[in-house]
Amino acid sequence: MAAAFVAAALALPMLVACSDDSGDSDGKVTLDYWLWDDKQLPAYQACADEFTKANPNVTVKISQTAWQQYWQNLTTQLASGAAPDVWTDHASYYPQFVTSNQILDIQPFVDKDKVDLSRYQSGLADLFVKDGKRYGLPKDWDTMAVVYNTAHVKDTAGLDALTWNPVDGGSFEQAIRKATVDANGRTGLDPGFDKNSVKVYGFLPEWQDGSQGQNGWGLLANANGFTYLDKNPWGTKYRYDDPKLAETIAWFKHLIDAGYAPKFDKQSTLGRDAVMDAGQAAFTIVGSWTITSYLGGTAKQKYAFAPLPTGPQGRKTAINGLSDAIYAGTKHPDQAWAWVKFLGSAACQDIVGDKAVVFPAIRSGAEKALAAHKAAGRDVHVFTDEAAAPGGTFFLPITDHGNEVSQIVQDAIQSVVLGQAPAADALKKANTQVNALFK
Repeated sequence: MAAAFVAAALALPMLVACSDDSGDSDGKVTLDYWLWDDKQLPAYQACADEFTKANPNVTVKISQTAWQQYWQNLTTQLASGAAPDVWTDHASYYPQFVTSNQILDIQPFVDKDKVDLSRYQSGLADLFVKDGKRYGLPKDWDTMAVVYNTAHVKDTAGLDALTWNPVDGGSFEQAIRKATVDANGRTGLDPGFDKNSVKVYGFLPEWQDGSQGQNGWGLLANANGFTYLDKNPWGTKYRYDDPKLAETIAWFKHLIDAGYAPKFDKQSTLGRDAVMDAGQAAFTIVGSWTITSYLGGTAKQKYAFAPLPTGPQGRKTAINGLSDAIYAGTKHPDQAWAWVKFLGSAACQDIVGDKAVVFPAIRSGAEKALAAHKAAGRDVHVFTDEAAAPGGTFFLPITDHGNEVSQIVQDAIQSVVLGQAPAADALKKANTQVNALFK
């Protein structure tokens, strides 16, 4: 059934080579496709196999490398004119490819094939559009939640209705303090708690989170009333000098000073997943793409998810989505479009949904992912609940100069948590530097 559906969905005539260099001498074409997530590789290999069944003359060769190496390699290959035909793209990175004319506008293909953009999760189809040109079709989405170690957080009453504010931290800080334990077994609620000898930290922050804070500070800052830009996407004036953001970062610094969170220099060499799985922290904030890491069979600790805390302006989660980009210099534009179109179709996204690694952008695929998680005994409804909550989501900033903005803001926030500058001063200086990029 799947292969038959794929054959119907893809118009084979458009895959006919347009010139002598569109394929091998026997008419066969191999498309290079890159992605970074090893957990998603099996799902997309299954999609590639189905695609080739319907299009025997087109083979998809998939290459997977880890996140940091992925973007380094891609940037190098693009600069040398040897980029893959199609790659998995991120909203934070694609503006630089647009500016450099390295990414193909697929809007003419979308118009020609009458692709239904309404089938995707709300708002995702607009993320990869600029000036009427489209640079990808949505493939998945993610939201954020609190994850906790059930051995360290035994009292779960109220975790489904956590509150937060930058003054006293709300019930979220109370839960963090209660879960923090020093070497003598005293919690962060005990007057005798020793912040200089902590065995289990209540909260594990993410400090290498660029200009977005998707894994922590950005979520609470938005719940505090902060917005990144004058408009999003494609704004030109950032607002990192907003006191609402400074209050939020100062609260995170307070957790460190009080001993409820580790100092930045103590955790900077280890990933949060590793620290959590070593049993050294109780709470952290993660994205839905980590579900199987925490609830899968390889985790050493037992975990559960809770909704993000509700702040002064409500509960706010970033919702982010990936797409697939076509290299502007590909020798196989028709075949590359056919592959991207298939990646953005229910035929592929239902396959991905069944693997339950991410939530596909098409609703049927997301429903399959949720059902697969449920069948495996994984309770992940908080992620889909937050995606559906009216006014509960926001998009991460999409602008030019993304790499520069990310480094400037990350350096500023790290200077705050290292005690080198007050939050308001560091963020005001960073904001001036960021906005100077757009003049």
